[in-house]
Amino acid sequence: SLVGPTDQATAFNRGIMDQPVKLAKVNSILGRTGNTGNVTQVRVEFYDDPSRSIIRNVKGPVREGDILCLLEWEREARRLR
Repeated sequence: SLVGPTDQATAFNRGIMDQPVKLAKVNSILGRTGNTGNVTQVRVEFYDDPSRSIIRNVKGPVREGDILCLLEWEREARRLR
């Protein structure tokens, strides 16, 4: 049986929706990075463990107080130089 493009997209989206996520609040903006400055480094604090905070790279508009939905929360971004 052939799988059409919409079936593939549905399967892909279903795979993402089944993954656990963590919510994190942006505490501070550390700076811009990337070749063209299109990535922002932020320090986030997890909702389920407020004592834990990590640095993440965010693509797109972001400001302090925003809530990020992280699909992967173990990895921390390297600091800006």
